[in-house]
Amino acid sequence: MHSETLGRRQHSHVFLGPRHDENERRTWAVVALTAVTMVAEIVGGTVLGSMALVADGWHMATHAGALGMAALAYRFARRHAEDERFGFGTGKFGDLAAYSSAMILGVVALLVGYESVARLYNPVSIGFDQAIAIAVLGLGVNLASAWLLREDPMHGHHAEALDGPHAHGHRHRHDHNLRAAYAHVLADALTSVLAIAALLAGRFFGWVWMDPVMGLVGAVIIAHWAVGLMRASGAVLLDTVPCERLAAQVKGRLEQGTDRVADLHLWRLGPGHLGVVAAIVSDLPRPPDAYKARLAGVAGLSHVTIEVHAGPAAGVR
Repeated sequence: MHSETLGRRQHSHVFLGPRHDENERRTWAVVALTAVTMVAEIVGGTVLGSMALVADGWHMATHAGALGMAALAYRFARRHAEDERFGFGTGKFGDLAAYSSAMILGVVALLVGYESVARLYNPVSIGFDQAIAIAVLGLGVNLASAWLLREDPMHGHHAEALDGPHAHGHRHRHDHNLRAAYAHVLADALTSVLAIAALLAGRFFGWVWMDPVMGLVGAVIIAHWAVGLMRASGAVLLDTVPCERLAAQVKGRLEQGTDRVADLHLWRLGPGHLGVVAAIVSDLPRPPDAYKARLAGVAGLSHVTIEVHAGPAAGVR
């Protein structure tokens, strides 16, 4: 049996995204913006009696925590990128932070939903004018945060932000940590719009019940994003195959002549970095370098290990 890793036998295990440092700086800037606005909305909503505003504030609070974990994940991953204790590098710390924030997000969704239902049965007076002003401020901060976390349109970031059913292909190239942060501020912007709509309805039409209803809608949105984020980040943490078509492409390139892939593992190591372990059985086995050459040019393969096993007909003439 022959076994060898693509590239040098002793090589770097730094699997960070190409814009890791830039994304870290932008995330810290959004953390500061979100934290300040979150305090204003929670305090203002509580004092003025607006459940929709409180829901938006707590939504921003969860995002501030999530964004903080994202920023810390960037820093930790960078500082420990070459730490040999991490066998495949620190590229997954962003996904770990995203999964953790998703769990917190789910709990807050339940709390906001519970409080909104309570307000439906026990309405409170609302200072509409002041609450509307704070909600508009929150929306402005959300839009500014989304602008800070924007990615080059050439990377197709916005189109794939929600991980829709057709957003496959080269999804592994994106920074899930940044995408999670971007998704958080987009959700914040939407709940801010809901809060403003509820407050305007109460202010001009007397529909006070709209405030807790919009709080419930906000809770559903929070829960939706929590589940989506948990699925996306959890899939990476569990080393699921990031792209079936890419796996088929790798297998197709390796299987030539009598060469057959007996075992294939493809998983994500970090933004834009994939790991591959392939076991090949062949009646005419060749050195691992020959099989590595077949994978040349496949985007994203950063750590590839090839095992070659002789088939039953090997050596028979």
